[in-house]
Amino acid sequence: MRLETRMAFQNGYTGRVLRINLSTESIRTIEGAYVEDRERFIGGSGLAAKVLFDELKPKTDPLGQDNLLIFMAGPLTGTSWPSTRYAVVCKSPLTGMYGEATASGHWGPQLKMAGYDGMILEGRAENPVYIWVSDGEVEIRDASHLWGMKVHEVGEALKREIKESGFKALTIGPAGERLAGIAAIIECYHGSACARCGVGAVMGSKNLKAIAARGTSIVGVAKEEEYKAVLRNGLVTLTQNSEGMRKYGTPGGTAPAELTGDLPIKNWSVNSWRNEVEKISGETYAATILKKPAACHRCSVACKREIEVKEGPYKGVEGHGPEYETVAGFGSLLLNDNLGSIAYANALCTAYGMDTISCGGVVAFAAECYEHGIITKNDTEGLSLEWGNHKDLVSLVELIGERRGIGKLLGDGSKVASQKLGRGSERFAINVKGMELPAHDPRAYESLALGYATANRGADHLTACSHWVERSTKIPELGYLSTLDRFTTDGKAELVAKMQNYMAVLDSLALCKFDLFCGTTYTHIANALSAVTGIDWTVEKLQKTGEKIYNLKRMFNVREGVSRKDDTLPERILTKPIVQGGTKDHVPNLERMLNEYYEIRGWDEQGVPMEETLERLGLS
Repeated sequence: MRLETRMAFQNGYTGRVLRINLSTESIRTIEGAYVEDRERFIGGSGLAAKVLFDELKPKTDPLGQDNLLIFMAGPLTGTSWPSTRYAVVCKSPLTGMYGEATASGHWGPQLKMAGYDGMILEGRAENPVYIWVSDGEVEIRDASHLWGMKVHEVGEALKREIKESGFKALTIGPAGERLAGIAAIIECYHGSACARCGVGAVMGSKNLKAIAARGTSIVGVAKEEEYKAVLRNGLVTLTQNSEGMRKYGTPGGTAPAELTGDLPIKNWSVNSWRNEVEKISGETYAATILKKPAACHRCSVACKREIEVKEGPYKGVEGHGPEYETVAGFGSLLLNDNLGSIAYANALCTAYGMDTISCGGVVAFAAECYEHGIITKNDTEGLSLEWGNHKDLVSLVELIGERRGIGKLLGDGSKVASQKLGRGSERFAINVKGMELPAHDPRAYESLALGYATANRGADHLTACSHWVERSTKIPELGYLSTLDRFTTDGKAELVAKMQNYMAVLDSLALCKFDLFCGTTYTHIANALSAVTGIDWTVEKLQKTGEKIYNLKRMFNVREGVSRKDDTLPERILTKPIVQGGTKDHVPNLERMLNEYYEIRGWDEQGVPMEETLERLGLS
């Protein structure tokens, strides 16, 4: 199967999706793929969620061969729009419900330019394999020699083996091979990760080590001149508003987050770390370990970091630097102010293929269990997991990546670990529906609490990004013209629902959410999609489509047994106000917001979308 090289696709879609059964080594191309569904669900995670819902039977084993692993680009992926993304969707082994991870980098555009909107994987290879896609030619190749390698080793081996220049590759590390619930899929050479929900374990369960893609085709657009005008406007806006992101990257938010009480400290138990935070701030990061900013495909923001640790016990650590979530997760969350050790922990997570958010969360869980005598040195191969002991806390990351000793238990996340450990350890497991909280405290932004509780993939700040509106971002098309009071409950249910619908659109297009953070408007996005596809998209139409996508993912979870009982937060967040710092004495009023949210969504009191809601959205 080979496409004509440099074939131009005229409307943002190639119209082709790969279908690969790894058990039978069957490869087929679905031509004119999902035309009706892509107009209803756009692409990316929206279209992938529709395929998963339609095809996956309820109660499927996430690590069984019947689970699907779906890679799906959006209509803007591979165009000249900056930092276009792709989604990976499956049933999550970490949470047992809908699983989704998205990433930017360079692999998604290469798959699109190779002639495919997406790839649906099923079955399980008898022996380790990798997939090679090049301008319409697809092969399943032996990967026995790659099995056991860390991510950077796979990258070097593929460079030697694949003779064509310009290809990009995704791979799993040892954590994915060993089916760790927090395993990620990592892009070689760039370090961007499909990190959350344990998607790397699903890839490992299929004996699939890597997917390499290279394309030379042009992803064309329906209305070239209109698209150029929208793009030019969007690029000007991004450039004008992204100077801070280029200079400091996401770690630039570390010190400000401590000031507002947003930064998680000592496993979410304290809220002030004023003197120590400066040692891991974005400014210190830029002055000490930053080599240069790095960018994703066609991106002008360049928020990624290339780093080198030049002194101290971690001297020589280099490569892709930690982002804000990782700085917080291996820094303040552990009372660790050694920036070099944070860079090393990030490098270990990349090498083993693990989600840094969940990994940092389970290390913090282990540290608090150690503090209370639930875990001892007998469990940790002699490691002392005291708060701030960066040497041993980072060494624990290696045990998790190798699934050795206590690392095997922790590699499946804090919920599973606490259930197995017992003895009151459950109160230290800070997760929602089994997925660890990202590094933003829901006591600092009222809407964030509701967003975490109702996110379809578990605790997730990017499912809604509503706290951006409570902080500074304006969304005039949705009626948000000024910053909201971050501690009030009024209006937050409506905010969360609207923003979840909006983010469902962005994840389906698929676009980086920093476009929004740097000033790109909803109108820009609607105009861009209209020009690319030739279909008239308005903000109102996109919002309804986002609502449809969000409800579809919710229905997948309902089918798996999710209801109101699961739409909650850890006891520590709901009942333990911080006595000092930026969120002093505040806890979120989740129950009130949840009642209002269900009513706005058209869900019943147990959180199940009502029949008339599904019918209104065309999902009945």
